[in-house]
Amino acid sequence: MTVTALVSAKSCGVTTSALAMTLSSTRPSLLAECDPAGGTIRAGLFQAQITAGTGLYHLAVAERAGEDALAQAFASHLVRLDESGNRQVLPGLTDPAQAPALARTWPALAQVMRVLSDEGGYDVVIDAGRLALESGRLHSTLTPAPLLHGADLVLLVVRATDQSLALARHMTEPLRSELTDRGTGADALGVLLIEDGPRRAHEVSEALRLPVKAALPWEPDTAAYLAGTGRAPRGLKRSALLSSARTALGHLQAAASRRALHQKYAPTDPAPAALPAPAAAPAPAPEAPAPQVAGVLQRLGQGKVDPRV
Repeated sequence: MTVTALVSAKSCGVTTSALAMTLSSTRPSLLAECDPAGGTIRAGLFQAQITAGTGLYHLAVAERAGEDALAQAFASHLVRLDESGNRQVLPGLTDPAQAPALARTWPALAQVMRVLSDEGGYDVVIDAGRLALESGRLHSTLTPAPLLHGADLVLLVVRATDQSLALARHMTEPLRSELTDRGTGADALGVLLIEDGPRRAHEVSEALRLPVKAALPWEPDTAAYLAGTGRAPRGLKRSALLSSARTALGHLQAAASRRALHQKYAPTDPAPAALPAPAAAPAPAPEAPAPQVAGVLQRLGQGKVDPRV
């Protein structure tokens, strides 16, 4: 399945888009609310039904406690988005001051996301929030960069307005550099367009020099419900927003599969004829999951936990 990270230059509906994608998935899905500036789902969609005792910050504490603690905590801090438990969310931080504590946890959490996608068959959507820069690069504390490094796709969420494009334009080069140097490659980067404004997809692509990999309609009633500021509209599951999000996930899955095939079978430059070919190095053994994530799938399979109180 696919690990997709959503980011923005300014508030452009990242969390609402992430929720729509998670709720519309036809497979088991997980939304990880990893915005260092703090989460909004707890106070929004869940109307403060989830206490501060549940959520992302506790994974930082668990990761320091031993090999199995992160897997134990991860499974127990998920909250159901539906009755079946097939769609779940990891609520975000309650205080931005907690963000520095997660600096050493992001890499292990990225491995958890990879395990859930590759071995568990989950669609994983990461709400990485608003990007912050420091000296032209992603800020080491205010952006969960390791989660972007490990994602199949990183989507810059923009609205179809000149203002949104002007802000996003300054983020494209730092993101390209980050994914080239530390991630899976600059071709993982694309745009998720919120069709709230006059600009069309080809104009957005030309302005940002990035492909528009998916688009979602602007549907105020459904968006207000997902943000916790309105009631659930009639026919929510058939709404234009969720229907488009389901289609978008299909496109993103296909794009991620094409990238994986290209990386696997990418041609290599032949050695110069005048030089003897070097001896072939033995193929590296597959990297085993870190001990702290080895039990994630087993623990999730033991029963979905709904910690709302």
